[in-house]
Amino acid sequence: MTAETTCPPAFGLIVIGDEILSGKRADKHLPQVIELLGARGLALAWVQGVGDDPARISAILRQAFASSDVVFSCGGIGATPDDHTRQSAAAALGVELVLHPQAKVLIEQRMRQRAAEQGQTFDPDRPENVHRYNMGVFPAGARLIHNPYNQIPGFSCDGPGGAVVHFVPGFPVMAWPMIEAVLDQQYRYCQRVGARLERSVLVIGGQEAALTPLMQDIERTHPVKVFSLPCVDHPEFGSHIELGVKGDPQAVQRAFADLRAGLHKNGALLGPELVRH
Repeated sequence: MTAETTCPPAFGLIVIGDEILSGKRADKHLPQVIELLGARGLALAWVQGVGDDPARISAILRQAFASSDVVFSCGGIGATPDDHTRQSAAAALGVELVLHPQAKVLIEQRMRQRAAEQGQTFDPDRPENVHRYNMGVFPAGARLIHNPYNQIPGFSCDGPGGAVVHFVPGFPVMAWPMIEAVLDQQYRYCQRVGARLERSVLVIGGQEAALTPLMQDIERTHPVKVFSLPCVDHPEFGSHIELGVKGDPQAVQRAFADLRAGLHKNGALLGPELVRH
């Protein structure tokens, strides 16, 4: 994807692992990716979670590759029996798995380093070392993503629909710096720090059905997105709706002024206002 492509692209996130779906581990990737994107004036368009099921992973990746989105996939790129992401990516693209030559060099360098740290002589033919090369077996045509934690790389693949899927490990200590580097190295052209604003107000005792015509009118007359977040049991404000608009700062200011005017016209009881950048 280049700067000539529609900017900014839609960003997606895939989180892979039985441990997430079973509750053994809480997913930390979603809030972190939202934060990393938001700090760059970007936003997450969608997220999907899937267990360690090769067929389901392939189906989700096939859909991602057919889009025009930029997607980060976290988890399952190791070489243990429950890691299926590399194989599923190749199946989704209809290509073979191959040992990436640069990945092989990086993996071997890491193995030599570990052997030296343990006072051992590196033997590439030891069964466990031969197996470790599988961590560099990626779909044909993949590009490497540098892993600053242990040098074992992730990889990126292009889809026929213009999508790019970036595959990183499930470990946050590895995944998050890799995602951040990809954003800053490959998508700096579409970063718009300070280019998004969100303004909202609490409508005390509000009903979404009654507010819908006003919401539709705001979206019709302003280039913003309107949102409503109902709450039924707030300890201070009780039942209320957080009603707001988000988008370009100038458009948001105009739209929010009209939103407030419409609420006052309808006799709505308003609470605090919120501003998020």
